[in-house]
Amino acid sequence: MTRRMKAAMYYGVGDVKYEETDIPEIGPGELLVKVGTALTCGTDVKTYKRGHPLLIRQTPALFGHEYAGTIEETGVGVEGFETGMRVVATNSAPCGDCFYCKRDMPNLCSHLKENLVNGAFAEYIRVPASVVRWNTHPIPDSLSFKHAALTEPLACVVHGIEESNIQMGDTVVVIGAGPIGQMLIMLAKKNGASTVIASDLAQLRRDTALKAGADIVVDPAVENPVERVREETSGRGADVVIEAVGVRQTWEQAVDMTRDAGTTVLFGGAASGTKFELDTGRFHYGQLTIKGVFHLKPRHVEQALRLIIARDVEPDLLISHEMPLKDINQALEQMSEGKTMKVAVFP
Repeated sequence: MTRRMKAAMYYGVGDVKYEETDIPEIGPGELLVKVGTALTCGTDVKTYKRGHPLLIRQTPALFGHEYAGTIEETGVGVEGFETGMRVVATNSAPCGDCFYCKRDMPNLCSHLKENLVNGAFAEYIRVPASVVRWNTHPIPDSLSFKHAALTEPLACVVHGIEESNIQMGDTVVVIGAGPIGQMLIMLAKKNGASTVIASDLAQLRRDTALKAGADIVVDPAVENPVERVREETSGRGADVVIEAVGVRQTWEQAVDMTRDAGTTVLFGGAASGTKFELDTGRFHYGQLTIKGVFHLKPRHVEQALRLIIARDVEPDLLISHEMPLKDINQALEQMSEGKTMKVAVFP
């Protein structure tokens, strides 16, 4: 007899239903995890509002990808994990053998799209063998599922901070103070930034940014953020600017805010096909470094989990609300409106 569970099922843009569906069957090398806590994510909101060609390839589909829980079943051949173990896992894993994996760029693995995990907004989730192998970790009893579930997004932030090459005493701008932006602020400070400027439209996020370590917050609806950054830096611009929104306007703002010989990190993923303008004279004669940063590497996952266990980030600033799984639509709507940070969702 097929076993059933409650889950949030994605049917289309703005159409997510809380209903009963089959508990996933696992194969060799895989795990079945009973979800303790799942978290909402900016990518979930984007998917809810406009769809996602990679995460949702057919509908209806299981939904959500940030979670921690307890191993319910282990597949044949699984080593190092056993039933009852508390774990956290990411939403993808590299193959370890392709062109990019062999060049220490597993975040660009040729097979990454084949290993994407969806389904955290449910009572149970299947963890594929590749994710079990590369990106699943035991968590101590002292660490709550809610806090452990931050591991995947924090790992992406660890990657972004690594690529930004922040130096002691730098002025850093973070555009977009959602949960990702808050983590960027926290780690920018820990990596030596003397001044962090955060820009966001939402009052909640600006207020939270100050608690996360930002020295200055900017409301782009009230003042020009590029002019404000230049005012705060004697007209030069910031040493490092990290864009964490993913729209053309803020990508262009990020470059305009960056000083000559500075670094712009384009962290926020824009909609497919989006293009932005770049002043070639400024880029060339200003010797700008402009980087796109995507996803994470297994070592970033390990680093992120250590940061959470050591309390080097403030999880309770990043998770502002808790809701039962049946209220998933409300959670996504409120997050999209800037009324919450992450929402902890309990099956």
